[in-house]
Amino acid sequence: MTVLDDRIEMADVNEQILDEMFDRMTVPEGFRAEIVEGNIHMTPQRDTHWETIRRIVRPLEDRFGMDVKVFSDVRIDFPGHQNAFCPDVAKLRDGAEKDSTGHWLHQDVEFVAEIISKGTAANDYGPKKTAYALAEVSVYLIADPYQGKCHLFTQPKDGEYISELSLAYGADVDMTGTVIDLTLKTDEFPRD
Repeated sequence: MTVLDDRIEMADVNEQILDEMFDRMTVPEGFRAEIVEGNIHMTPQRDTHWETIRRIVRPLEDRFGMDVKVFSDVRIDFPGHQNAFCPDVAKLRDGAEKDSTGHWLHQDVEFVAEIISKGTAANDYGPKKTAYALAEVSVYLIADPYQGKCHLFTQPKDGEYISELSLAYGADVDMTGTVIDLTLKTDEFPRD
């Protein structure tokens, strides 16, 4: 057996475990759930959260059209130990298709945005950022309504983002040199 065969087998086992965890989970209405490094995290959905998601998705649809593959709170398994994330916003490359088990592939994700919740902020700034970099997600944006800032991470390499930029709400987030190729207005992002 080769190293590649071992990794494929481990990925299959990991996906089966994640599927079982999700199947057994009861998520109360108004909450979302995801698995980060094998730990289940449930967070209440807030209006601030949704308003920020809308202000990110809308420009993506304006830029790429209504048929763009952009999702919110849809499970995508990412590299690392038992990572089944449901990003607040995920844009997939053109031509992306689900795998044989009905899941989207992390290899097709070009852009992720996470809106910070108090209870799970450490995940967005820590293990999720690392997993997105390992998956070579080209652009990772964190919108933090508590700080009133956006944090833009680009140029993933060896599990880290080489480029990091922090901007206060109100400043434009210039992503024109990336696969997203747009400038995101943040002046109307809600704060907590």
